[in-house]
Amino acid sequence: MKSISKMVLGLAATALLCGSIAEPSMAQDGTPAKQLFGAVKLPNAASPAPLGFYAKGCMSGAVALPTDGPTWQAMRLSRNRRWGNPAMIDLLEQFSRDAASLGWGTGILVGDISQPRGGPMINGHASHQIGLDADVWFTPKPAQPMSVQQREDLPFTSMLDKSKFLTVDSRKWTSTHARLVMQAASYPQVQRVFVNPAIKKKLCQTWTGDRSLLGKVRPVYGHDEHFHIRMNCPPGAAGCERQAATPVTDDCDSKALGWWFTKEPWAPPKPADPNKKPVKPRQVMLSDLPKACSAVLAGPSRSEADATFGGQPVAYSSQPSVPQAVDQLDAISSNPANVPADIPLPRERPFR
Repeated sequence: MKSISKMVLGLAATALLCGSIAEPSMAQDGTPAKQLFGAVKLPNAASPAPLGFYAKGCMSGAVALPTDGPTWQAMRLSRNRRWGNPAMIDLLEQFSRDAASLGWGTGILVGDISQPRGGPMINGHASHQIGLDADVWFTPKPAQPMSVQQREDLPFTSMLDKSKFLTVDSRKWTSTHARLVMQAASYPQVQRVFVNPAIKKKLCQTWTGDRSLLGKVRPVYGHDEHFHIRMNCPPGAAGCERQAATPVTDDCDSKALGWWFTKEPWAPPKPADPNKKPVKPRQVMLSDLPKACSAVLAGPSRSEADATFGGQPVAYSSQPSVPQAVDQLDAISSNPANVPADIPLPRERPFR
């Protein structure tokens, strides 16, 4: 691993001297991008920047959410996914304080944010690649801080009644759960909040606050044990590719929501044709990501202590963002013809 690191750093230095970005030889030997980014333990020492799309990119200059705070705890520390863009970490700290004031225990439990340099993950997510996505558990932070092992072992709590089809369990779901999700949607820097379709439907039926915020709450597979906060590209982040805007209405009577309550999303995959040779899924390679991700991967590291967020908002350049055009269905959905336009991407199968 040391020889590989030296090789990558050497290529990075060459790129800087030549004024161009070199492709590390690791990418040329057929190593998938998820293995490259998954092996890196610390962020690069560079300015913060989300690069690419939420499900196809990487992250420069990440900072870590402290493992413990007055109103939060980071979960599953062994995964090393508590890294994010400074704007995301700042938002989570603010949200944790607001959650506690709503009566959500003593704060929030934070799941995965991103890897130290973002990028594809070996397991668990297709998005969370640019430091602007974060998972928050549907379990409040307990009064007594949990040990590292307790954070590994604590089971998730589903909000669904598993004996019924797409139905929220009224024994578990409370008005505080609803206020928590809608609080997350209320921040102007939040672009989407992903929840299970049953939770979106429940909110549509019961929410009496600002209904326009419900347009930000988007239905997706899973997300019955946690919800997923996605931020807008920060101001000045020219390399960050925006996702399409959410509806300005509650979007409760839309075809996109109704689709989830049909059989199509839950139908098992069609059996493979026995007469056809199986096609091995193509792995995402470093060359498939924005070119700047090569330099991010090859760059020198910051120490964990130096990169742990100190609670101060990060000032971004006042230069307006000039995002690249994004074809959201390109290489993300395997069957875009069957997917309503506003179904969050990438799609995940519901089977676990």
